[in-house]
Amino acid sequence: MSNIGIWEAAEPGVRRKILNAQKGLMMMEVHFEAGAEGYEHSHPHEQMSYCLQGSFEFRIDGRKHIVSAGETIYIPGNARHGVTALEPSALLDAFTPIREDLIKI
Repeated sequence: MSNIGIWEAAEPGVRRKILNAQKGLMMMEVHFEAGAEGYEHSHPHEQMSYCLQGSFEFRIDGRKHIVSAGETIYIPGNARHGVTALEPSALLDAFTPIREDLIKI
């Protein structure tokens, strides 16, 4: 069974739903409780994150960036990155190529 379109738990206080994944592009919505973290990691995929609501502190290759509702941030492939929700918040993430490691078929 595919997990596309299904809400699932990620890290504590974080849940995500893959909205679509076609050819070389994938989009995912991610909701965070206040203080919840997307743990630091890296992947070869390029990523753009659009803040739907709330605000976040992103850490990308050791540099901190604050992103609030209506703002976007770019994360290069292989960059070490993590994020903390500064309040109840939500992101819309786009990846290229598709994050096959997150898709269940």
